[in-house]
Amino acid sequence: MTIRATTAGILLAITGCQTPPPDAPPPNVVLIISDDQAWTDFGFMGHEVIRTPNLDQLAAQSAVFTRGYVPSSLCRPSLATMITGLYPHQHRITGNDPPRGVKRDRMLKHIAQVPTLPKLLGERGYRSLQTGKWWEGNCRCGDFTDGMTHGDPARGGRHGDDGLKIGRETMQPIYDFVDDCGTQPFFLWYAPFLPHTPHNPPERLLEHYKDLGISERVARYYAMCEWFDETCGQLLGHLETRGLRENTIVLFAVDNGWIQRPNRRGFAARSKRSPYEGGVRTPIMVSWLGHVAPGHHEALASTIDLAPTILRACGASGSDSLPGRDLIAEATTDTESKRAIFGEIFSHDVADIDRPSQSLRYRWSIGGRWKLIEPTDVQATPELYDIVTDPHEEHDLASSQADRIKKMRQQLDGWWRPDRTQ
Repeated sequence: MTIRATTAGILLAITGCQTPPPDAPPPNVVLIISDDQAWTDFGFMGHEVIRTPNLDQLAAQSAVFTRGYVPSSLCRPSLATMITGLYPHQHRITGNDPPRGVKRDRMLKHIAQVPTLPKLLGERGYRSLQTGKWWEGNCRCGDFTDGMTHGDPARGGRHGDDGLKIGRETMQPIYDFVDDCGTQPFFLWYAPFLPHTPHNPPERLLEHYKDLGISERVARYYAMCEWFDETCGQLLGHLETRGLRENTIVLFAVDNGWIQRPNRRGFAARSKRSPYEGGVRTPIMVSWLGHVAPGHHEALASTIDLAPTILRACGASGSDSLPGRDLIAEATTDTESKRAIFGEIFSHDVADIDRPSQSLRYRWSIGGRWKLIEPTDVQATPELYDIVTDPHEEHDLASSQADRIKKMRQQLDGWWRPDRTQ
Protein backbone atom coordinates (compact mmCIF):
# COMPACT_ATOMS: atom_id res chain seq x y z
CA MET A 1 0.00 0.00 0.00
CA THR A 2 1.45 3.42 -0.93
CA ILE A 3 0.18 7.01 -0.75
CA ARG A 4 2.40 9.43 -3.93
CA ALA A 5 6.71 14.05 -7.39
CA THR A 6 10.16 14.95 -9.92
CA THR A 7 13.86 14.70 -10.94
CA ALA A 8 17.40 16.18 -10.75
CA GLY A 9 20.03 16.29 -8.02
CA ILE A 10 23.60 17.33 -7.44
CA LEU A 11 26.17 15.32 -5.54
CA LEU A 12 28.14 17.34 -3.07
CA ALA A 13 31.86 16.64 -3.18
CA ILE A 14 33.05 15.69 0.29
CA THR A 15 36.59 16.75 1.17
CA GLY A 16 38.76 13.70 1.73
CA CYS A 17 36.39 11.26 0.03
CA GLN A 18 36.51 9.91 -3.47
CA THR A 19 34.57 12.45 -5.52
CA PRO A 20 32.11 11.15 -8.13
CA PRO A 21 32.49 12.52 -11.65
CA PRO A 22 30.41 15.65 -12.41
CA ASP A 23 27.90 13.68 -14.48
CA ALA A 24 27.41 10.97 -11.84
CA PRO A 25 23.78 10.38 -10.83
CA PRO A 26 22.84 11.59 -7.33
CA PRO A 27 23.03 8.86 -4.67
CA ASN A 28 20.00 7.10 -3.32
CA VAL A 29 19.66 7.08 0.46
CA VAL A 30 18.43 4.26 2.70
CA LEU A 31 18.03 4.90 6.43
CA ILE A 32 17.67 1.67 8.43
CA ILE A 33 16.38 2.12 11.98
CA SER A 34 16.22 -0.69 14.52
CA ASP A 35 13.44 -0.43 17.11
CA ASP A 36 14.35 -1.23 20.75
CA GLN A 37 17.76 -2.92 20.55
CA ALA A 38 20.77 -2.54 22.85
CA TRP A 39 24.02 -1.13 21.44
CA THR A 40 25.75 -4.39 22.38
CA ASP A 41 23.35 -6.71 20.56
CA PHE A 42 25.03 -7.16 17.18
CA GLY A 43 27.74 -9.50 15.99
CA PHE A 44 29.86 -6.58 14.77
CA MET A 45 29.62 -5.02 18.25
CA GLY A 46 30.91 -8.19 19.86
CA HIS A 47 27.79 -10.08 20.92
CA GLU A 48 28.68 -13.76 21.12
CA VAL A 49 25.18 -15.21 20.75
CA ILE A 50 22.91 -13.02 18.61
CA ARG A 51 23.37 -13.72 14.90
CA THR A 52 23.35 -10.61 12.69
CA PRO A 53 25.20 -11.65 9.53
CA ASN A 54 23.63 -9.07 7.24
CA LEU A 55 24.34 -6.11 9.52
CA ASP A 56 27.81 -7.53 10.14
CA GLN A 57 28.39 -7.41 6.39
CA LEU A 58 27.03 -3.86 6.24
CA ALA A 59 29.39 -2.91 9.07
CA ALA A 60 32.31 -4.32 7.07
CA GLN A 61 31.31 -1.91 4.27
CA SER A 62 30.71 1.10 6.55
CA ALA A 63 32.27 3.79 8.64
CA VAL A 64 31.05 2.48 12.01
CA PHE A 65 30.80 4.90 14.90
CA THR A 66 30.80 2.52 17.84
CA ARG A 67 30.24 5.39 20.29
CA GLY A 68 27.04 6.65 18.73
CA TYR A 69 24.08 8.06 20.66
CA VAL A 70 20.47 9.17 20.35
CA PRO A 71 19.62 12.43 22.16
CA SER A 72 16.49 10.90 23.70
CA SER A 73 15.79 7.24 24.50
CA LEU A 74 12.13 7.15 23.51
CA CYS A 75 11.01 6.31 20.00
CA ARG A 76 8.90 9.29 18.96
CA PRO A 77 11.32 12.10 19.88
CA SER A 78 14.24 9.97 18.70
CA LEU A 79 12.70 9.37 15.27
CA ALA A 80 11.69 13.02 14.98
CA THR A 81 15.34 13.96 15.52
CA MET A 82 16.43 11.63 12.71
CA ILE A 83 13.95 13.06 10.22
CA THR A 84 14.59 16.74 11.13
CA GLY A 85 18.19 16.91 12.38
CA LEU A 86 17.00 18.83 15.46
CA TYR A 87 17.07 18.09 19.18
CA PRO A 88 13.70 17.26 20.78
CA HIS A 89 13.56 20.60 22.60
CA GLN A 90 13.99 22.25 19.18
CA HIS A 91 11.42 20.28 17.19
CA ARG A 92 9.21 20.07 20.33
CA ILE A 93 8.25 16.43 19.87
CA THR A 94 9.29 15.14 23.28
CA GLY A 95 6.98 12.23 24.15
CA ASN A 96 4.91 9.50 22.58
CA ASP A 97 1.46 10.60 23.67
CA PRO A 98 -0.28 13.92 24.40
CA PRO A 99 -1.54 14.99 27.84
CA ARG A 100 -4.67 13.21 28.99
CA GLY A 101 -7.71 14.66 27.25
CA VAL A 102 -5.73 16.28 24.42
CA LYS A 103 -6.30 14.93 20.91
CA ARG A 104 -3.32 13.37 19.17
CA ASP A 105 -3.59 15.57 16.11
CA ARG A 106 -2.71 18.65 18.17
CA MET A 107 0.86 17.34 18.35
CA LEU A 108 1.21 17.20 14.57
CA LYS A 109 1.77 20.93 14.20
CA HIS A 110 5.39 20.55 15.27
CA ILE A 111 6.47 18.33 12.38
CA ALA A 112 4.76 20.78 10.01
CA GLN A 113 6.84 23.68 11.33
CA VAL A 114 10.29 22.26 10.56
CA PRO A 115 11.93 21.09 7.33
CA THR A 116 12.22 17.32 7.06
CA LEU A 117 14.65 15.18 5.09
CA PRO A 118 11.98 14.20 2.54
CA LYS A 119 11.10 17.87 1.98
CA LEU A 120 14.69 19.05 1.53
CA LEU A 121 15.64 16.08 -0.63
CA GLY A 122 12.44 16.56 -2.62
CA GLU A 123 13.73 19.99 -3.63
CA ARG A 124 16.62 18.13 -5.29
CA GLY A 125 14.31 15.82 -7.19
CA TYR A 126 14.12 12.89 -4.77
CA ARG A 127 11.13 10.65 -4.18
CA SER A 128 10.78 9.33 -0.65
CA LEU A 129 9.11 6.31 0.93
CA GLN A 130 8.00 5.93 4.54
CA THR A 131 7.73 2.42 5.98
CA GLY A 132 7.50 1.15 9.55
CA LYS A 133 7.38 3.32 12.66
CA TRP A 134 5.94 6.81 12.08
CA TRP A 135 4.23 8.86 14.78
CA GLU A 136 3.51 12.12 12.95
CA GLY A 137 0.12 11.36 11.42
CA ASN A 138 -0.12 10.56 7.73
CA CYS A 139 3.21 9.99 6.01
CA ARG A 140 2.50 13.15 4.01
CA CYS A 141 2.88 15.12 7.25
CA GLY A 142 6.58 14.32 7.06
CA ASP A 143 6.70 15.38 3.40
CA PHE A 144 7.15 11.83 2.08
CA THR A 145 6.01 11.43 -1.52
CA ASP A 146 5.07 7.79 -0.87
CA GLY A 147 4.31 5.83 2.27
CA MET A 148 2.41 3.17 4.17
CA THR A 149 1.08 5.03 7.23
CA HIS A 150 -2.36 6.69 7.05
CA GLY A 151 -2.23 8.11 10.60
CA ASP A 152 -6.01 8.19 11.13
CA PRO A 153 -6.77 7.65 14.86
CA ALA A 154 -10.22 6.38 13.96
CA ARG A 155 -8.54 3.50 12.11
CA GLY A 156 -5.88 2.73 14.69
CA GLY A 157 -3.41 5.42 13.64
CA ARG A 158 -0.87 6.14 16.36
CA HIS A 159 2.70 5.09 15.62
CA GLY A 160 2.68 3.53 12.16
CA ASP A 161 -0.56 1.56 11.57
CA ASP A 162 -0.25 -0.12 8.14
CA GLY A 163 3.43 0.81 8.03
CA LEU A 164 4.13 -1.65 10.85
CA LYS A 165 3.53 -4.53 8.44
CA ILE A 166 6.89 -3.89 6.82
CA GLY A 167 9.44 -6.52 7.74
CA ARG A 168 7.05 -8.53 9.90
CA GLU A 169 4.65 -9.37 7.07
CA THR A 170 6.09 -8.11 3.81
CA MET A 171 8.89 -6.21 2.09
CA GLN A 172 6.92 -5.74 -1.13
CA PRO A 173 6.11 -2.01 -0.74
CA ILE A 174 9.86 -1.31 -0.69
CA TYR A 175 10.55 -3.49 -3.71
CA ASP A 176 7.71 -1.86 -5.66
CA PHE A 177 8.84 1.65 -4.75
CA VAL A 178 12.48 1.06 -5.66
CA ASP A 179 11.52 -0.49 -8.98
CA ASP A 180 9.03 2.29 -9.76
CA CYS A 181 11.62 5.03 -9.14
CA GLY A 182 13.63 3.92 -12.15
CA THR A 183 16.47 6.41 -12.52
CA GLN A 184 14.95 8.96 -10.15
CA PRO A 185 16.92 9.23 -6.86
CA PHE A 186 15.09 8.10 -3.76
CA PHE A 187 15.15 8.31 0.04
CA LEU A 188 13.90 5.23 1.90
CA TRP A 189 12.88 5.30 5.58
CA TYR A 190 13.03 1.70 6.81
CA ALA A 191 11.93 1.70 10.48
CA PRO A 192 10.32 -1.72 10.98
CA PHE A 193 8.61 -2.69 14.23
CA LEU A 194 11.59 -4.98 14.93
CA PRO A 195 12.92 -6.24 17.27
CA HIS A 196 10.23 -4.38 19.24
CA THR A 197 7.60 -6.31 21.18
CA PRO A 198 5.60 -8.44 20.64
CA HIS A 199 8.56 -10.79 20.68
CA ASN A 200 7.00 -13.38 18.38
CA PRO A 201 9.84 -14.48 16.09
CA PRO A 202 9.50 -17.24 13.51
CA GLU A 203 9.96 -20.63 15.15
CA ARG A 204 12.82 -21.43 12.75
CA LEU A 205 14.82 -18.57 14.32
CA LEU A 206 13.73 -19.14 17.91
CA GLU A 207 14.87 -22.78 17.80
CA HIS A 208 18.50 -21.71 17.66
CA TYR A 209 18.30 -19.83 20.97
CA LYS A 210 16.12 -22.22 22.99
CA ASP A 211 18.92 -24.53 24.16
CA LEU A 212 21.58 -21.95 25.05
CA GLY A 213 20.85 -21.82 28.76
CA ILE A 214 19.03 -18.48 28.61
CA SER A 215 15.46 -17.69 29.64
CA GLU A 216 12.68 -17.97 27.09
CA ARG A 217 12.08 -14.22 27.17
CA VAL A 218 15.72 -13.48 26.38
CA ALA A 219 15.74 -16.19 23.71
CA ARG A 220 12.72 -14.58 22.06
CA TYR A 221 14.36 -11.16 22.11
CA TYR A 222 17.55 -12.57 20.59
CA ALA A 223 15.54 -14.24 17.83
CA MET A 224 13.77 -10.95 17.15
CA CYS A 225 17.15 -9.27 16.64
CA GLU A 226 18.04 -11.95 14.12
CA TRP A 227 14.66 -11.51 12.39
CA PHE A 228 15.32 -7.79 12.03
CA ASP A 229 18.75 -8.56 10.60
CA GLU A 230 17.22 -10.97 8.11
CA THR A 231 14.90 -8.26 6.76
CA CYS A 232 17.86 -5.88 6.39
CA GLY A 233 19.49 -8.53 4.24
CA GLN A 234 16.37 -8.74 2.09
CA LEU A 235 16.33 -4.96 1.58
CA LEU A 236 20.03 -4.69 0.75
CA GLY A 237 19.80 -7.78 -1.44
CA HIS A 238 17.10 -6.13 -3.54
CA LEU A 239 19.31 -3.08 -4.07
CA GLU A 240 22.14 -5.38 -5.11
CA THR A 241 19.93 -7.31 -7.51
CA ARG A 242 18.75 -4.09 -9.14
CA GLY A 243 22.33 -2.80 -9.49
CA LEU A 244 21.69 0.09 -7.08
CA ARG A 245 23.90 -0.77 -4.12
CA GLU A 246 27.02 1.10 -5.24
CA ASN A 247 25.20 4.40 -5.71
CA THR A 248 23.17 4.11 -2.51
CA ILE A 249 24.19 5.60 0.83
CA VAL A 250 23.03 3.26 3.59
CA LEU A 251 22.86 4.60 7.13
CA PHE A 252 21.98 2.68 10.28
CA ALA A 253 21.02 3.51 13.87
CA VAL A 254 18.75 2.29 16.67
CA ASP A 255 15.95 4.53 17.93
CA ASN A 256 16.65 3.62 21.58
CA GLY A 257 18.09 0.81 23.62
CA TRP A 258 16.46 -2.24 25.17
CA ILE A 259 17.69 -4.61 27.85
CA GLN A 260 15.33 -7.56 28.15
CA ARG A 261 14.41 -8.59 31.68
CA PRO A 262 15.12 -12.33 31.87
CA ASN A 263 11.99 -13.53 33.64
CA ARG A 264 9.46 -10.74 33.14
CA ARG A 265 7.95 -8.81 30.31
CA GLY A 266 9.43 -5.47 29.36
CA PHE A 267 12.75 -3.72 29.60
CA ALA A 268 15.24 -3.21 32.40
CA ALA A 269 15.31 0.13 34.18
CA ARG A 270 18.62 1.32 32.71
CA SER A 271 17.63 0.92 29.09
CA LYS A 272 14.71 2.40 27.16
CA ARG A 273 13.52 5.79 28.47
CA SER A 274 16.63 6.22 30.62
CA PRO A 275 19.73 8.45 30.27
CA TYR A 276 22.04 5.46 30.70
CA GLU A 277 24.11 3.77 27.98
CA GLY A 278 21.52 0.99 27.72
CA GLY A 279 18.99 3.58 26.61
CA VAL A 280 20.88 6.19 24.59
CA ARG A 281 23.85 4.43 23.00
CA THR A 282 23.71 2.97 19.49
CA PRO A 283 26.16 2.05 16.76
CA ILE A 284 25.82 4.46 13.83
CA MET A 285 26.89 3.31 10.37
CA VAL A 286 27.42 5.12 7.07
CA SER A 287 28.06 3.00 3.98
CA TRP A 288 28.76 4.49 0.54
CA LEU A 289 30.78 2.06 -1.53
CA GLY A 290 33.78 3.68 -3.18
CA HIS A 291 33.29 6.96 -1.32
CA VAL A 292 33.45 6.22 2.42
CA ALA A 293 36.27 4.00 3.64
CA PRO A 294 35.10 1.14 5.92
CA GLY A 295 36.40 1.09 9.46
CA HIS A 296 35.49 1.47 13.12
CA HIS A 297 35.75 4.92 14.70
CA GLU A 298 35.94 5.85 18.39
CA ALA A 299 34.89 9.47 17.80
CA LEU A 300 31.59 10.45 19.41
CA ALA A 301 28.60 10.59 17.07
CA SER A 302 24.90 11.28 17.43
CA THR A 303 21.78 10.69 15.39
CA ILE A 304 21.60 14.48 15.29
CA ASP A 305 24.30 14.00 12.62
CA LEU A 306 22.25 11.84 10.25
CA ALA A 307 20.33 14.67 8.57
CA PRO A 308 23.31 16.94 7.79
CA THR A 309 25.30 13.93 6.58
CA ILE A 310 22.55 12.97 4.14
CA LEU A 311 21.82 16.50 2.96
CA ARG A 312 25.45 17.34 2.21
CA ALA A 313 26.10 14.06 0.41
CA CYS A 314 23.06 14.66 -1.79
CA GLY A 315 23.77 18.33 -2.47
CA ALA A 316 20.59 19.44 -0.73
CA SER A 317 20.11 22.64 1.23
CA GLY A 318 19.47 23.00 4.94
CA SER A 319 22.47 21.32 6.55
CA ASP A 320 24.22 24.54 7.59
CA SER A 321 21.38 25.48 9.95
CA LEU A 322 21.43 22.13 11.77
CA PRO A 323 23.38 21.43 14.98
CA GLY A 324 24.83 18.09 13.84
CA ARG A 325 28.01 17.20 11.96
CA ASP A 326 28.74 15.50 8.65
CA LEU A 327 29.71 11.94 9.56
CA ILE A 328 31.28 11.33 6.16
CA ALA A 329 33.70 14.17 6.80
CA GLU A 330 34.21 12.95 10.38
CA ALA A 331 35.12 9.49 9.09
CA THR A 332 37.77 10.86 6.74
CA THR A 333 39.61 12.88 9.40
CA ASP A 334 39.93 9.80 11.65
CA THR A 335 41.22 11.90 14.53
CA GLU A 336 40.05 12.03 18.11
CA SER A 337 37.52 14.84 18.28
CA LYS A 338 37.20 17.20 21.24
CA ARG A 339 33.48 17.19 20.58
CA ALA A 340 30.88 17.07 23.33
CA ILE A 341 27.48 15.54 22.65
CA PHE A 342 24.24 16.20 24.47
CA GLY A 343 20.87 14.64 25.19
CA GLU A 344 17.60 15.06 27.01
CA ILE A 345 15.15 12.58 28.51
CA PHE A 346 11.46 13.41 28.77
CA SER A 347 8.41 11.71 30.23
CA HIS A 348 6.57 9.20 28.05
CA ASP A 349 3.41 11.32 27.97
CA VAL A 350 3.86 14.99 27.18
CA ALA A 351 3.03 17.41 29.99
CA ASP A 352 2.62 20.42 27.68
CA ILE A 353 2.76 20.01 23.90
CA ASP A 354 4.28 23.49 23.43
CA ARG A 355 6.71 23.60 26.36
CA PRO A 356 9.38 20.85 26.32
CA SER A 357 10.82 21.92 29.67
CA GLN A 358 7.63 20.81 31.41
CA SER A 359 8.25 17.15 30.52
CA LEU A 360 12.02 17.13 31.07
CA ARG A 361 13.47 14.53 33.45
CA TYR A 362 17.19 14.54 32.66
CA ARG A 363 19.82 16.29 30.58
CA TRP A 364 23.08 14.50 29.87
CA SER A 365 26.38 15.18 28.13
CA ILE A 366 29.48 13.26 27.10
CA GLY A 367 32.95 14.64 26.53
CA GLY A 368 35.74 12.18 25.83
CA ARG A 369 35.47 9.41 28.40
CA TRP A 370 33.21 11.31 30.81
CA LYS A 371 29.42 11.26 30.99
CA LEU A 372 27.35 13.60 33.16
CA ILE A 373 23.69 12.87 33.96
CA GLU A 374 21.86 15.89 35.35
CA PRO A 375 18.37 15.18 36.78
CA THR A 376 15.66 17.81 36.99
CA ASP A 377 14.43 16.43 40.32
CA VAL A 378 15.82 18.82 42.93
CA GLN A 379 16.07 15.93 45.39
CA ALA A 380 18.33 13.94 43.04
CA THR A 381 22.07 14.42 42.56
CA PRO A 382 24.12 14.42 39.35
CA GLU A 383 25.89 11.24 38.25
CA LEU A 384 29.29 11.01 36.56
CA TYR A 385 30.77 7.98 34.83
CA ASP A 386 33.97 7.07 33.02
CA ILE A 387 32.17 5.22 30.24
CA VAL A 388 35.36 4.04 28.55
CA THR A 389 36.44 1.90 31.51
CA ASP A 390 32.90 1.53 32.88
CA PRO A 391 30.52 1.29 29.88
CA HIS A 392 27.73 -0.20 31.98
CA GLU A 393 27.88 2.68 34.47
CA GLU A 394 28.42 0.65 37.61
CA HIS A 395 30.62 3.21 39.40
CA ASP A 396 29.30 6.73 39.96
CA LEU A 397 32.33 9.02 40.41
CA ALA A 398 30.41 12.24 41.08
CA SER A 399 31.46 12.54 44.72
CA SER A 400 35.14 12.85 43.78
CA GLN A 401 34.85 14.98 40.66
CA ALA A 402 33.23 18.25 41.70
CA ASP A 403 35.37 20.42 39.39
CA ARG A 404 34.71 18.20 36.38
CA ILE A 405 30.98 18.23 37.05
CA LYS A 406 31.02 22.04 37.28
CA LYS A 407 32.75 22.34 33.92
CA MET A 408 30.48 19.82 32.22
CA ARG A 409 27.40 21.46 33.69
CA GLN A 410 28.51 24.76 32.17
CA GLN A 411 28.77 23.03 28.77
CA LEU A 412 25.33 21.52 29.28
CA ASP A 413 23.84 24.91 30.12
CA GLY A 414 25.56 26.41 27.07
CA TRP A 415 23.76 23.82 24.95
CA TRP A 416 20.28 24.20 26.48
CA ARG A 417 19.02 25.79 29.68
CA PRO A 418 15.38 24.79 30.09
CA ASP A 419 14.82 27.41 32.79
CA ARG A 420 15.49 30.14 30.19
CA THR A 421 13.26 28.74 27.42
CA GLN A 422 9.92 27.09 27.10
